[in-house]
This record gives sequence, C-alpha cells and structure tokens, in this order.
Amino acid sequence: MKEVYEKIKKIRKQLGMTLKDLSEATDLSISFLSQVERGTSNLALSSLKKIADAFEINISEFFDDRKDYSYVTRHDQQQVFQVNGLDTLYANLGGNFDKRVLAPYILILDPNQKKKNTFKFAGEEFYYVLKGAAKFIVDDNEYHIFEGDSIHFPSHLEHYGENLLDEETHLLGVITPVVF
Repeated sequence: MKEVYEKIKKIRKQLGMTLKDLSEATDLSISFLSQVERGTSNLALSSLKKIADAFEINISEFFDDRKDYSYVTRHDQQQVFQVNGLDTLYANLGGNFDKRVLAPYILILDPNQKKKNTFKFAGEEFYYVLKGAAKFIVDDNEYHIFEGDSIHFPSHLEHYGENLLDEETHLLGVITPVVF
C-alpha cells in the first residue's frame, strides 16, 4: 500500500492541489489525508474512490505498476490544465519518467491577466515569449519581455507575472523542480 499512498501525494502535487483542496473535494479530513500520504493510516476502498474521483482518474491508476515511460509528447497528447486559484492555462510538454527535475510547459495568459498571487520556492524558472508580452516582478524588480525575449531567475525570489496586452500571451516555461 505504500506505493498507493505515494501516488496519492504525487498526483495531488502534480495537480497543484493542497491537502485542504483535496479535503474539500472528498469530504475527508486534512489530518486523515496527511496520515494517508505518510502511510500512517489505513485507507478504505471507498475513500480511495473519493480521492480518484477528485483527481478525475480511474481508481485502477493507483495500482498500476507498469513503467510506461514516454519521452516524446505529441501535440495531441499535451495535457492542458489549470492550477487551483490561477488564471493561467498550462500545457505539459514534459516526458513521463521517474525522477524528472525539469517541468516544461506552454503557458497561456488571459488578456490583461493581473497578479493574483506571488510565489517563491526552491528552484529555477525560465520563460520565453512565443506570442505577446509579459511583465514579471522578481524580487521587487520589474521586467517587461516581448516576443522573442526570455527571462531566467531563481525561484526562491518572490515573483509573479502579468499579461501586458488585450490578447493572450503564450510563454514557453521551464521550471525546476517539478512542482505540478
């Protein structure tokens, strides 16, 4: 069962969900879910089904031990998702294999998308403007980047980004470590 508990935590983090988010989606307590992820509490099948439903996956994925690694992400296989509380859409460009440290994405910022949150975590971030323009605030410094420009900074500095235009901005982003 240890592998199941580890998969729950991994999938939750990949989806950008907090324990509180998962608790609200499953009606299971935060403390119980924390114990499950640490492997210190037993999990009934009915609770596992609630978690699978919250993740929008089949319950069998928790028990699948196949190593279906993929190194190529075809255009029609890109998984588009949105992190809870953020307006940005993400298209995952990365391969699927154990111990990944890079997380490459296409980010789509809504027209005139403004700051909702600031971020900081251990790692690095790189963004290249494919289309449009963006403003990044990194450690209280303002940077405007336009099509063909890029920005690369350590993620431990407080930061956020905004769309400067009345149309979508598309960025190629690479983040370390894999946070979702």
